[in-house]
Parts: sequence; structure tokens; C-alpha cells
Amino acid sequence: MDIVTKKQLNILIQLAEADKHFAKIERELIFKIARERKFPEEVVLELIRNPEPIDSLGALSMEQKFDYLMSAVQLVFVDQNVFESEIIFSKNIAIKLGFKKGVIDYFIEHYDTKTREEFREIAIRDFLS
Repeated sequence: MDIVTKKQLNILIQLAEADKHFAKIERELIFKIARERKFPEEVVLELIRNPEPIDSLGALSMEQKFDYLMSAVQLVFVDQNVFESEIIFSKNIAIKLGFKKGVIDYFIEHYDTKTREEFREIAIRDFLS
């Protein structure tokens, strides 16, 4: 089993629940990511029922860290409702990934104006701790 994908899905599940409303479209995005990575659906369902503690994320590659960060921001926007609880959760994840928490504010402010590659360059250049 892919532990990197499992950790990422676990984070996204907890983020989806941060606003106390796990929207259908958030659930669909999580399952889409799992399918793209050939991750077992039954494990995703188990993570939804019993999320795991979020432990250290420092051993991830820079590309994996950015992917975690970007998928968290995508999930925040997917239901068209951006809640403060989701932003706070995302900032905490950004910090655990080794980014400054301001990266989340930047991504949210510029979400519709930058490409994924532009976000990647800016995150690595300006927001690494």
C-alpha cells in the first residue's frame, strides 16, 4: 500500500471535516485522487470512518509536499465555500510540510489566477520555512 497517498488522503479527509460538513463534492475529489493513484477504495472508506493522527510529514520529497499543499487548497475550493476552519487546518498542514503558513493565504488569494506550476515555483521560492 502506498503510504504517501494514504497520508495525503487522511489529511484531505480531516480537512473536509474541518467545517463539520463533509460535502459530497469533497468526498468525490478524495475518491478521484485515490482512483488516480490506484489506492484501494475500502482503505479510503476506513480512513473516513477512522481518520489517523497526522504525524510527521518531513520525510516527503519537495514534489510530494507541494502536491499535499495544492490538493488541500483544491479541496478548500471544491465546494465553493471557504471556511475559516478549513483555512486554519490548511495552515497547520502547510507548517507541518515545512512551508510558512502565509502560503495558504497566497494560494487562496490567487487561486484562479495562477497555474499549478506558478504556484509550485512561488511556494518553493517564497514560502519555505
